[in-house]
Amino acid sequence: MENIKITLKDGSTREVEKGTSVYDIAKSISEGLARVAIGAEVNGETVDLTYKVQENCELSILRFEDENGKDFLRHTSAHVLAQAVKRLYPATKLAIGPAIDNGFYYDFDSEHKFTPEDLEKIEAEMKKITKEKLDLERFELPRDEAIKLVKEQGEDYKVELIEDLPEDETISFYRQGEFVDLCAGPHVMSTDKVKAFKLLSVAGAYWRGDEKNKMLQRIYGTSFEKKKDLEEYLERLEEAKKRDHRKIGKELDLFSLQEEGPGFPFFHPKGMVIRNELENFWRGEHVKREYEEIKTPIILNEDLWHKSGHWDHYQENMYFTQIDEGDYAIKPMNCPGSILMFRRKMHSYRDLPIRMGELGLVHRHELSGALHGLMRVRCFTQDDAHIFMLPEQIKDEIIGVIEFVDYFYSIFGFKYHIELSTRPENSMGSDEEWDMAINALKEALEEKGLKYKINEGDGAFYGPKIDFHLEDCIGRTWQCGTIQLDFQMPQRFDINYVGADGEKHRPIMIHRVIFGSIERFIGILIEHFAGKFPTWLAPVQVKVLPITDKHLAYAEEIRTKMAEKGMRVEVDGRNEKIGYKIREARLSRVPYMLVIGDKEVESQSAAVRSRDKGELGEIIIEEFINNTIQEINNKTI
Repeated sequence: MENIKITLKDGSTREVEKGTSVYDIAKSISEGLARVAIGAEVNGETVDLTYKVQENCELSILRFEDENGKDFLRHTSAHVLAQAVKRLYPATKLAIGPAIDNGFYYDFDSEHKFTPEDLEKIEAEMKKITKEKLDLERFELPRDEAIKLVKEQGEDYKVELIEDLPEDETISFYRQGEFVDLCAGPHVMSTDKVKAFKLLSVAGAYWRGDEKNKMLQRIYGTSFEKKKDLEEYLERLEEAKKRDHRKIGKELDLFSLQEEGPGFPFFHPKGMVIRNELENFWRGEHVKREYEEIKTPIILNEDLWHKSGHWDHYQENMYFTQIDEGDYAIKPMNCPGSILMFRRKMHSYRDLPIRMGELGLVHRHELSGALHGLMRVRCFTQDDAHIFMLPEQIKDEIIGVIEFVDYFYSIFGFKYHIELSTRPENSMGSDEEWDMAINALKEALEEKGLKYKINEGDGAFYGPKIDFHLEDCIGRTWQCGTIQLDFQMPQRFDINYVGADGEKHRPIMIHRVIFGSIERFIGILIEHFAGKFPTWLAPVQVKVLPITDKHLAYAEEIRTKMAEKGMRVEVDGRNEKIGYKIREARLSRVPYMLVIGDKEVESQSAAVRSRDKGELGEIIIEEFINNTIQEINNKTI
């Protein structure tokens, strides 16, 4: 028999017989590795453990905790879910069922309306399937036979999927017991590997994400290798429900979404305090870094969006209107307006880099089913900046933005990870320009010594980007900041500067946000802090609680002193018991409560309660004011 050479993840090599399965290779390395192996990568492509290696290759044996490792178990969990649904509701038609971040889902077309009670029933059937220890067997069919098979099964959605595949595409299926599904894989070897799982919810989902298509029922679930990990995840989900920004936003009277404006948030006075504090912080830090602030119109002529490329690449997300019989668009992005600002006069190479910042309101058409509080809206304010620079300034400017982003997130206590997104299919520009842009971003990240993950094909249509994914206090990640390097728009708008040689040259452009969307960032902060904002951000920083009416005058005196220092303070002068007032103040998550009685009036002090530290005892008012102002100025978390 012919032998082939396998190069393992640690760089070591070994010879195996051609046609040996990945599982047998894992077993030959160690019985322990074979036990924990869940799948593999052969030359970077994910494969099942049953995959037979036919040529020299690089092989990585994956465990559940490895990157891409979880997908094997969760993809199989989706198949077990579909098999259980078909057993219980045989008339159901199958759509798609992938692994996703933190779990899996399957889309069904069924006359039966799935309820929470049904999920328990389906889960019980899934447990039976896992105990049956059904092997997952992969097989391939020619196109005609594949279509014949799914037609015989009555699976109309699978027929459509196969018909849309390229002619030369390998068409594969997986069988587990009586259940057969069209699927590219990969999967674990047997259903008994799916042990710790939970079905979470049912939602509507249009077939292929198109609102013109039929609405299907999507069942979401999650699965883990160990029961302990599943329980921890479910606890985090419960914590996330408690922190839901829509619920807390209503309780604290921060914002609302009205029927008259679906996806268009209303900010209440207390919500505006948070927003204004964030914007003031943003402005101050940009001034320090020599950014100029601009403001561009919300509505601009449609021709501008043809020139920018948004018409060809983003039209379905835009709103349009007519003015004086001309066609106009409501801006979905701020960049074309910034380019017009740059183009308003001729610049010298000595002027560059020019950094323009804008808190720009944009509108994007989102499907109603995708809307979610402040996290997914139809109008939002991007904290955009556009940097116009010389080619030799690219690396320094990118490093400057990276350092700026890092400083911003440290103020809120966020950790983050970085992804570098490369050229998408729907893009513009030459390969040479894209390679140059991608390499420039890589060099900046590597000079800063930052780890990053390559996110293939997820760049903007005009350039690659660095994305910053924040991690909140319960481990969820949110993509917020981005740095996009753009060689395209300066060309499309024919913008120039005069070089040292007296000739016109093309500048390079960076698009950049840090908050991302101010609305969404506020939503993230609400959930991250569970509404207990640090003092500098809190809508009300201090509540003064007089015990009786005779202490009200001193309470008002305190309020005036604090207000004069710029502090946000309220007096609860209601004729209520002090215990009730304290409970109310706690529910409103105010950082400090000052209880005022006879003793405090006499000593010009207050009995101070901290939301975060509990009873602080009696403190002289001047001392309390000075300490709190220092906390606010330092933006202490």
